[in-house]
This record gives sequence, structure tokens and C-alpha cells, in this order.
Amino acid sequence: MATSNNIDMTLYLPAEWHEQSGVQLTWPHAKTDWAPILPDITKVFVELTRAIAKYEKVLIVAPDTDEVKATLMRNLGMERLRNVLFHQCDTNDTWARDHAAITLTGSKTNNGFTVQNTLLDFRFNGWGDKFAADKDNAITQSLYHEGMLNGTFESHDDFVLEGGAIESDGKGTVFTTSQCLLAPHRNQPMTKHDIEQRLKAALRAERVVWLDHGNLIGDDTDGHIDTIVRTAPENTLLYVGCDDSHDEQFEDFLALENQLKGLRTASGMPYRLLRLPMPDAIYDEGERLPATYANFLIINGAVICPTYAQPEKDRRALQTIAQAYPYREIIGIDARTVIRQHGSLHCLTMQFPQGVIANNP
Repeated sequence: MATSNNIDMTLYLPAEWHEQSGVQLTWPHAKTDWAPILPDITKVFVELTRAIAKYEKVLIVAPDTDEVKATLMRNLGMERLRNVLFHQCDTNDTWARDHAAITLTGSKTNNGFTVQNTLLDFRFNGWGDKFAADKDNAITQSLYHEGMLNGTFESHDDFVLEGGAIESDGKGTVFTTSQCLLAPHRNQPMTKHDIEQRLKAALRAERVVWLDHGNLIGDDTDGHIDTIVRTAPENTLLYVGCDDSHDEQFEDFLALENQLKGLRTASGMPYRLLRLPMPDAIYDEGERLPATYANFLIINGAVICPTYAQPEKDRRALQTIAQAYPYREIIGIDARTVIRQHGSLHCLTMQFPQGVIANNP
């Protein structure tokens, strides 16, 4: 039998539960929209840092890293701070999920085994030119050129894509929403077919599943999938359901549920569906906010879940997420402050696979 010494390289978009090197946070400051409630949102970021740093690295991006270090030193202490890295650069806002690199991973074999990561830097334009994004769009390049991120850098500045707009099962299927990816001011005049082909090529995906329903009221992103449907191991999908027939979102989320029931895996099997409750409506100055339990973050040893001071629904949501991730600690963090800017915990974070963040232990 002939043998070959050729290097075999397979890249794919890992599922979020894939082993991670750490998580990026882009810290709030007085020049962001958080200014009126900066002490409150800073407390949430401290809680997030504490929870993540227990299990893996936290890479914090901020215009003034000394100020952030001082805040964390007061609240976390030196021991937990050893797992925190800092990078100083200008920022517009805090939504790392959407401006951070989307990372492919894979393995090279040449009489051995090494992990290879590729950092995809898509264009972030403030969710269709709604908000300023020039500084946030430059963060990934800054991190890479300063040696904070390891891997091959791949620029996709001609294509708008946010991390919150896609979900991967780690097996070649990428989920997204028609509402978001076909929204104005993103990639027009590209057609749905054009966008799907681009997603497959860039993300090395075998198929793209488009969801057509489930847009939360108050969602600035035009319907990010990470607010309504999340992937989990064993062909599982967690999704938001609406039980209140008087809620104006009821019919839309019923249609989402029916679409999910009709979906099949790449091998033709139905998905295991776990239904998350929809939080009771939360308002800010008369405006309904996009509260959701689907916007949780998976890290190496835990799942960090948003809660909304609604004891019964918070409990049900955390129990449902625990069914999908039975071997991880389930950590609830009050996200009522976060949703005042129309996002939640997953929106604030971006995980990186093993080997990406420098100095990973």
C-alpha cells in the first residue's frame, strides 16, 4: 500500500461547546451608549469576567485598560486576575459577539497532529449602518497584529456578517435567519443564494439552514439567531417558545416552533427540541426590550445564562439549559441592565477555540 506524507487540512466552524482558549469582552466606557448606567453595566461585566475566568482566559478590550484592571482588582483579586489579558484600543461599543473574529479550527496531519485556527474578520457595520462601528470593526486586526490572537488571519471586509447571526453544530451545518441576513444595508444586492454560497465558502459549511420566524420585538440586529435558537450536543436545538396567546409575538414564535419540528439533520433525523420560556415582557420608557433566555454563553466548564428577576421562568430556563449541558455548571447572571441596550450575555462575548488566545495555560 502506498503511503503519503502530504499534509491534510480540514477546517470547520466549531460548535460553541468545543474546547476554548478563552472569551473576548469589549469593556463599556463613558463614551458608549452605556454612559447613563455605566456603574450598573460595569457590575455585569465584572460578574461575567469572574464567571469566565474560573474556567478559561478572558481577553478584555478597552480604551483604558488601567482603569479596567483597577476595577477588577477591587472586585476579583489577584488570583482570578491571572486568567485575564488586556488589550488597549479605541471602541465604539461593547458587542463582541458581532465585531470579534469568527474562528475556524481544524487539524494538520503530517506524521503528527497539530491544531490550526483561522480567524475570519468580517465587516461589522453596526447592524446595517444603524450605529457607528468604525472602531469596533478594527478591533480584530488590532488584536491580531499585536500578537494577542494566534492563527491564520483571513479578511472578509467585503462581506457583512455578525457572530450573533450564525449558529454552528460543529458538524458542517450553519443555522441563520432570513430576517437578518437578507436585511437592508448589509450585503445587497446579493441574493439569498449568493449569500448562502458565500457562507458555505467562508465558514467551510456543508449546508445552511434558514429560519424564517421568531424576530423578537426590540431587537436592533434584525433577528439574530442567538436570541431565538441555539445548538447543543446530540442534535439538540434549544429554542424560545411563547405561551401567551395574547402576546403580539405569539404567532411568529408558533411558526418558528413548527418550522423547527420539520427540520432534519444532515443525516435525515429529527432534532431533539428543548423549549425555553419567553420572559414576561420587560419595558424601558414604554419600549419593549428583547429579553430572551436563548442568549447564553457556553464555556469550557459552564453555561452562563441570562436571568430577569422572574423566579419561575428563570428556574425553568436554567433547568432546560441544564438538560442540554448536564456536565457543566449552570450560572445565572441578571441581564436586566444589559437588555436596556437591546442585547444580552451572549451578545457581549465571543469565544475562541483552543490555541487562539496567546498565553493560554
